Amino acid sequence: MGPPSASPLDRKLCQVVGVNQNYTSTSGTLYHIQVEDRGPVLDRVSEHEVRRVNLIVYTNYGEPDARILLGRDQDFDDVRTAEHNRFIETKVRELVQQARGLVEEHESRQIARIKGLLREYHQRKDESAKRKFEAANALYPFLFSRAWRELRVEKRRPAGAALAAPPPQADPEAAPSDVVYPLDPELRERVLEIERVIGQLGRDLGKLKESGSADDILLQTCRKLVLRANETLRGAVPSRFNVRRLDMTLGSLLTTWKQVKSRLKAAR
Repeated sequence: MGPPSASPLDRKLCQVVGVNQNYTSTSGTLYHIQVEDRGPVLDRVSEHEVRRVNLIVYTNYGEPDARILLGRDQDFDDVRTAEHNRFIETKVRELVQQARGLVEEHESRQIARIKGLLREYHQRKDESAKRKFEAANALYPFLFSRAWRELRVEKRRPAGAALAAPPPQADPEAAPSDVVYPLDPELRERVLEIERVIGQLGRDLGKLKESGSADDILLQTCRKLVLRANETLRGAVPSRFNVRRLDMTLGSLLTTWKQVKSRLKAAR
C-alpha cells in the first residue's frame, strides 16, 4: 500500500465494486457469497470512521426459505486514496476465498452435531431427541445425509478401531460460531455490532488478565454477559430477537467493555 495522496479522494469515490458469487460446497449444498465495500462509515461501537467491507453468505438464496449462514464486517483504516481503493479490492477477493473455507468449517461442525443427535436418539429413543434430529434434517438435508452415511461407515468398523477425536469445546466467553443472522438489515447490523463488542471485550479482558488487574467479580460479570449475549445471537430465546432486546444486550456489553478499557488504561 503506497503513501497517502496529498489530496484525499471524495468520500463517494471511496467504494469499490463488490462480488456476488455462487458456491457449491463439498456436500453439494448451494450457497451465495456476497461481499460489499460499504466505504467510509462511522462505527457506532468505537465511534471512529472506518472503511468497512461486509460479507454475507446465504443458503437457499432467492428462495422463500433463504437464510443467512454467515454475516461479518471487516474494518480497515479510513484512508481515502486510489491506492487504498486497490488495497480494498484485493481484500474483497480474499474475503470470497475465506468465505468458502468458512462454509466448509460450518458444515463440518454441523455434521459432527447431527451425528451426535443421531447417537442420542439411538440411545434414548425419546420424542425430544427425535425432534432435534428431524429439525436438523429439515434445516440441513445434504449434511444430514452425509452424517448418516458416515455413521453407517463408522458402525461397520472393527471393534477397537480408532475413533475420531471429539470436536473441541467452545469457549463460552468467545463470540458464538452459529449465529442467527436476520434477513432484516437493521436487526443484522445490531447482531454484527454485538459480535464486534464480544470480540473486543474478550481481547481486552485477556490483556487485563495478563496484567493481573482483573478481579473475580469483573470476570464473572463478563462471562455472564457474554453467555447471555451468545444465547440471544444463537436464537435460543426467540422472544429476545428484536431491536429492543438487541440494543439492551449491546448496551450492557458496551458498559462492561468501557470498564475493562478503563482498568486496562490504569494498569499501563
